[in-house]
Amino acid sequence: MEITELNPKIVWKYFHEITQVPRPSKKEGKIIAYLEKFAKEHNIAYKKDHVGNIVMTKPATPGYEDRVKVILQSHVDMVCEKNADTKHDFDNDPIRTIVDGEWLHADGTTLGADNGIGCAAQLAILASNDIPHGPLEALFTIDEETGMTGAMELKPGFLEGKILINLDSEDEGELFIGCAGGMGIIAEFKYNAVDAPKDLVWLRASVAGLKGGHSGGEIHCGLGNANKILTRFLYALDKSTTWSLAEISGGNLHNAIPREAHAVFGVKAADKAKVEALIKQLDADVRNEQKAVDPNVRVSLGEATAPSKVIDEKTKHALVRALYACPHGVLGMSHEIADLVETSNNLASIKQRDGVILVETSQRSSTTSLRNSASEMVSSVFELAGASVSVRDPYPGWKPNPDSAILKASADAYRKLFGKEPAVKAIHAGLECGLILDVYPDLDMVSFGPTLRDVHSPAERIEIKTVDLWWKHLLEVLKEIPSAKK
Repeated sequence: MEITELNPKIVWKYFHEITQVPRPSKKEGKIIAYLEKFAKEHNIAYKKDHVGNIVMTKPATPGYEDRVKVILQSHVDMVCEKNADTKHDFDNDPIRTIVDGEWLHADGTTLGADNGIGCAAQLAILASNDIPHGPLEALFTIDEETGMTGAMELKPGFLEGKILINLDSEDEGELFIGCAGGMGIIAEFKYNAVDAPKDLVWLRASVAGLKGGHSGGEIHCGLGNANKILTRFLYALDKSTTWSLAEISGGNLHNAIPREAHAVFGVKAADKAKVEALIKQLDADVRNEQKAVDPNVRVSLGEATAPSKVIDEKTKHALVRALYACPHGVLGMSHEIADLVETSNNLASIKQRDGVILVETSQRSSTTSLRNSASEMVSSVFELAGASVSVRDPYPGWKPNPDSAILKASADAYRKLFGKEPAVKAIHAGLECGLILDVYPDLDMVSFGPTLRDVHSPAERIEIKTVDLWWKHLLEVLKEIPSAKK
């Protein structure tokens, strides 16, 4: 079956169109052009702000003119991750989608349903003539995935609505009324590139086969972190023999749990058997540790080309210990909301370039003071190791409001449609709601979406049947919006 044959057809039509438009974070020019073309073709009024956020405006359908103006909101960018053996240029190539039973996924890349499916629903409502609704604004924000730049740059007066429905959640039947805030710490190790020893055997240690995933939504799942696993090996190597480190790399994005990592290093020929034994033992240990959640993990060793330069000994020693000491995973659970991760850290990426090794981490918490404390803890680890530290893009959380009117309307609509209670939750992942609320403090907000799994990884997929359920729910909510005269 083709994607455009799925129901609701109008939503899948626009999602398919969106998958054909390259839209990496910070490179949203093509999707912005697509949205502007859509607005012009459908005679929809729109405006674009200084960073590229777009808001389209549609008047109420007959009989709904008195309703409170609603803002529907999604972000246009996507996380760009692919399997090592997949050839794909995210700047130019369309996403190749595959209908696989009950799920839709991409061919070896992220799907971009986060948050392309939300954008598709907005476009479907804007393009339709038979959907009852009050006055609407459809807000499309840029660069949510690598800094929330779009939401951060919103200015007063750009929006008029009093209710905001965010379409960036990932579990059908769940209504979200709060989210974590976040920030990042980037540690910079400057090293001296010294001549590589001539009498060493050069090897490449690799960690692969991990699922990866969203560093907010899936941080509690115990998924393997390739950077932490690689560091276990390098630390054991450093404790047991003399060696030289030429290259280290792992992970890619601050909001994705790293799936792959590698290091190129040299040892004396007499120590090669010892290194092979270390790798074999770590591979067995990690497979056993991760068998329930990451069964395809593997740690392997191969030959490498002899480099001309290596990282100086002092930096190598400090780097390995800092990476090993840096926390990863859940740091604390909420005492107020059951099963909610309150605070976490993701050891996200290690990148080497021009005499510098950059280590990027991401801290999240629903409590601002604990977010800051986690960042200070991570900073301390790297500062003790001699790295310089900088803070990246702090953003606020969204404090839950259980008395929200749009929450009540959304819950009533769900009960009316499906005869059961929706779950009301907060989420550890970051949503743009907190930032938007900073600029528009009187907004009443809720977030809901269809079911997605393994977002921010090439295993990202969307459960097809939940899109229809979510769509019906969204349309029912629009009918339940209260009158502005009350």
